[in-house]
Amino acid sequence: MRPLIKYLLYIAPFAYMILIWILSSLPSDAIVNTPFSFDRAFKESLHLIEFGILYGLWVLFLLVRGKLTAKTNIIAAVISIAYGFVDEAHQYFVPYRSATVIDLVKDTIGVLVLFFIIKRSYFGEKFPRIGRILNWIEGIERR
Repeated sequence: MRPLIKYLLYIAPFAYMILIWILSSLPSDAIVNTPFSFDRAFKESLHLIEFGILYGLWVLFLLVRGKLTAKTNIIAAVISIAYGFVDEAHQYFVPYRSATVIDLVKDTIGVLVLFFIIKRSYFGEKFPRIGRILNWIEGIERR
């Protein structure tokens, strides 16, 4: 089971980046079209979550490889934010999508919120439960 978990965590950030690219190529209502009046606000808020997840997958990738340090943590955040920029540039060329600076800001905020949590829980003393989970995941490599 552990080799399967390691393998899945190795490919997860790459697979998720491909999924983001594919979804960015589709109209905004191609996958989720809610009947609610707040449909647009709901979808806009997903930027915060979407790129926070990408950063989290990079952290898991680094943990399983035993390579999560303060420096690689920053690199994972930069890669996630940079991919947000790439995603917005890609959407600029898709006829039925739009690229906005506010979307890039939301992508960045999503990454930075999780960055703060990881930094305080893995490298610091705050959020001990999250820190224990991250340490357990890191231990998968050694088992």
